[in-house]
Amino acid sequence: MPIRLRVDGLAASRGEDPIFREVCLVLDAGGALLVTGRNGTGKSTFLRTLAGLHPADSGTILLEGVTDPTAPVRESLQYLGHRNAMKRDLTVAENLVFWARFSGQAGDPAKDGDAALEAVGLGGLGHLPFGYLSAGQQRRAALARLLVAHRPVWLMDEPTAALDTASERMVEALIARHRATGGIVIAATHQALDVPGAQTLTMSGFAVPT
Repeated sequence: MPIRLRVDGLAASRGEDPIFREVCLVLDAGGALLVTGRNGTGKSTFLRTLAGLHPADSGTILLEGVTDPTAPVRESLQYLGHRNAMKRDLTVAENLVFWARFSGQAGDPAKDGDAALEAVGLGGLGHLPFGYLSAGQQRRAALARLLVAHRPVWLMDEPTAALDTASERMVEALIARHRATGGIVIAATHQALDVPGAQTLTMSGFAVPT
């Protein structure tokens, strides 16, 4: 059964200040949503709320069509935030092996990690400590984390940050490949991303009372 993500009446605050209210959306398998808006309007908070990293004030998040419908939605999500979530002192390969095992993936984590690094243009660099990489290379290594975890829903916060034009096109190709296999992508971005058929959610934020 194909997956379907339903968000109904989602709201969240930061402290006592509302960030967004009554967000509703439906994304079917292969769907995509681009979240746009000025800084501070709630794009990152929205993604973190979907990921279960920020509490929702109200609303529901449901993922239909998964193997275990009683499992928390967050177990079917992979979140790529502003920080890359990779340990600087571990090698790139060791970081990816950790994430593959943490995600409960079957198979050979090392081999999957090598394939993921090839896909993001870092083939042959898995032996280097993550901290040795440039900012752009670190971001590409973090994108490889999505490929070893095999989660059906990707939440991507500024996925092209620190990337050059060629790498931005690579991100678009990764998104297209994930959607082609029935995955769902939600990306918050200031950069123009070529994601055909994507829905758009423009965050406006709430004025803080004076």
